[in-house]
Amino acid sequence: MLQNLFQKIYIPKKVHEEITYKEDYFIPKFIETVEIDNSEILHYLEFYLDKGESEAIALALERDLPLIIDEKKGRKIAKNLGIKIVGLLGIVYLNVQKGFITKKEAKAFLETAVKNGYRISEKLIEEVLK
Repeated sequence: MLQNLFQKIYIPKKVHEEITYKEDYFIPKFIETVEIDNSEILHYLEFYLDKGESEAIALALERDLPLIIDEKKGRKIAKNLGIKIVGLLGIVYLNVQKGFITKKEAKAFLETAVKNGYRISEKLIEEVLK
């Protein structure tokens, strides 16, 4: 779904480590791992967030990019810093709106996400997929 919406996605090193902790995990070529240059903002963010979220926000600020994030505290901080954010629901919604997936496929995807620990209410899923 991400590749339907973005030609390239940049992730910081810590996020790369978090999603590839299993050796068999494959990262698509349109996702590029990059280093963070803005250590000052990173140091500040790490007082409030974990290292992966801190690096992701620092990268979005550094490169003036939108941020894919779902964690509530991280979203709030990113918004306060003027970063455009999108989460899982937004990505699914945009894929439906652009015709890449059907509402039925979106609902099935979100139900699977919930079964795997993603927290979202059935009411919100229905609201997004109206």
